[in-house]
Amino acid sequence: MFLKLKEVLSKAVERVSTKRISEKELNKILSDLELELLVSDVALNVAEELINTIKQALLGIRIPRGQNTREYVINELKKKVLELLNVDKQINIFEEAKKTKPYVIIFMGVNGVGKTTTIAKIAFKAKNYGLKPLLVAADTFRAGALEQLKTHGDRIGVPTIQRAYGVDPASVVYDAIAHAKAKGYNMVLVDTAGRMHVDIDLMEELRKIIRVGKPHLKILIVDALTGNDAIEQARLFNEYVGVDGIIVTKVDADVKGGTILSVVYEIKKPILYLGIGQKYEDLLEFNSSWFINKLF
Repeated sequence: MFLKLKEVLSKAVERVSTKRISEKELNKILSDLELELLVSDVALNVAEELINTIKQALLGIRIPRGQNTREYVINELKKKVLELLNVDKQINIFEEAKKTKPYVIIFMGVNGVGKTTTIAKIAFKAKNYGLKPLLVAADTFRAGALEQLKTHGDRIGVPTIQRAYGVDPASVVYDAIAHAKAKGYNMVLVDTAGRMHVDIDLMEELRKIIRVGKPHLKILIVDALTGNDAIEQARLFNEYVGVDGIIVTKVDADVKGGTILSVVYEIKKPILYLGIGQKYEDLLEFNSSWFINKLF
């Protein structure tokens, strides 16, 4: 997990801290680092922030007594990564659901990011948290989508609201929220159709679902393995309908690691969870310190 980014940062730190180097040599090292960061799915703006941090740590700054150059550079990088990640307060969706009944969350993203499975993981966690979640199958377009969500719901003991294929998904959401209010559900978890962020008609449909459903939270799900495309997805979804939080899936298979940093930097919204496997338990609450310790 994140091995490529860890290796790139570690190598750069070693090169700049094992001997005294000139500014010219430092610039060459940092130029090489920038290319390697970009290959690791780190967005250009983020790469520049990290490089400037190393440069500022080494040029014209006195290193505190008792700390060697390597330790000092690593600590400065840790502080910078923490600053990049802590863009907004973390949201505990289960605590929020205790305060508001029902707490409506709309999940969105492109095709193939693991949206439906992730929603089932959230429902599983909610149930274990002592809440009463309701799944809503608002993907009335993709063949098999309704059955897929209901199958997950049956496995974890969470009911699913669904209608026929081709039905207006906004009406499904409206009816589901009314049902949740009548039956005392804490959480309404809405699965929407996967849609390309450049498809204006489908983005308009999503906007209608959000207008009708009035969600408390809009969560974007992105795939860690898609790299720079995930950054573009985040930017356009945020511009079109607004994003409140992010879940990054397939992190267990992500050897690069740059997507997490880059997506947060792009839209300044917090990562809530990481998908780290196929089981319902494989959803890790995101923690900045945990991520930093994985890198350094």
